[in-house]
Amino acid sequence: MTPLRLLLASFLAAGLAMSAPVAAQQGGAQEEPDTLIISDTLNYDDGTKESIFTGNVVLTRGNMTLHSDRLVMREDAEGFQHGTATVKGGKLVFLRQENPEKFEVLEARGERAEYNGKTEEVEMIGKAIVTRFICGKPFDNIQGERVIYRQKSETYQAFGGPNSAAPGGRVRSLATPRARADAAVEACRKQQGSGN
Repeated sequence: MTPLRLLLASFLAAGLAMSAPVAAQQGGAQEEPDTLIISDTLNYDDGTKESIFTGNVVLTRGNMTLHSDRLVMREDAEGFQHGTATVKGGKLVFLRQENPEKFEVLEARGERAEYNGKTEEVEMIGKAIVTRFICGKPFDNIQGERVIYRQKSETYQAFGGPNSAAPGGRVRSLATPRARADAAVEACRKQQGSGN
């Protein structure tokens, strides 16, 4: 599973009261990591299967963290999870996923983040930016008004618009050649090996 897929699948896919049914539905051979959500308030409605976390929300799940002002999570009738993370005051929702085996960190930012568990899509909306780092250095970057990641096909789609993170309301994509990224991973592996 790619680091971005791990990041986005983890993001909002885990709820305090909702993670067990989804893991059972997927036949979860791999044990689900614990999810810790810290917030100023939590309102949970068992009838609607909705949790609303507000106030300096920090979600931690394995090597993934999410920061927002508000996080709304719900489960649909089929057991799929859906979530929306938002911020206010000109801030951005922040997601960070570490993949130590590949020396990678993925960071995603946007004014809003939405997760659809049924379609396995994550969308960063408003000033959207997704960046991949290797050994602490940025390698790939996508900017737009909206950036959608489709987990099933491992594809991206980005849209420009007046609220784009890229200049002129356009989409901006910077991709580093795979050979250079692989070389950076190998150099980091050697550096870490020599430090022991």
